[in-house]
Amino acid sequence: MLSLRSGSEAMIFRDREDAGRKLAAVLSAYAGREDVVVLGLPRGGVPVGYEIAKALGASLDVFLARKLGVPGQEELAFGAVAAGGGRVLDGEMVRRLRIPEEAVERITRETLALLEQRAALYRGSRASMAVEGRTVVLVDDGVATGASLYAAIDGLRQIKPGRVVVAVPVATAQTCAWLRTMVDEVVCLHAPRDLIAVSEFYERFGQVEDDEVVRLLGA
Repeated sequence: MLSLRSGSEAMIFRDREDAGRKLAAVLSAYAGREDVVVLGLPRGGVPVGYEIAKALGASLDVFLARKLGVPGQEELAFGAVAAGGGRVLDGEMVRRLRIPEEAVERITRETLALLEQRAALYRGSRASMAVEGRTVVLVDDGVATGASLYAAIDGLRQIKPGRVVVAVPVATAQTCAWLRTMVDEVVCLHAPRDLIAVSEFYERFGQVEDDEVVRLLGA
């Protein structure tokens, strides 16, 4: 099932909390179910996920994914990895930039180690949420390239949830169509033809800090 609204006019959210509440209204069929868990992609997906989890009466946790940066141009991604071992590579970019296989594997290892450190920071002594056989609502604050989200889905599948629902405030129609082939349900409130930056669909889109992620998970 795919739920989305499309059109030329941008749907503007006040902030991530507003986006989360709007998504929760569409996800109301999952309210009150003990098998539902909400996983937010840090950092921006956690405030959105918090509002969804609160409205549905569901547990909230993080699911970590991070892009793989090109050596010397780390802001440029050639792929992404996720907790659980999910990895997505842009083979064309790897070939075009002639990134050696050894470098790809080294950067993958280093990035996974960083994800483990982030998980320890966010959860403290708490174990990760058990998701096997459960319905997982995977949340981000918007999808631009989609690499991290795709890696997260791949990693999530390896820990065998019963059902995966991706919930995002905004993503391109093309991205939503692709996501529908990967998960059981996609809930997207706005699906423009083009998307340059997720921030253009928010009135307030400030940086989400680590301490806010920790606070929301603790709440």
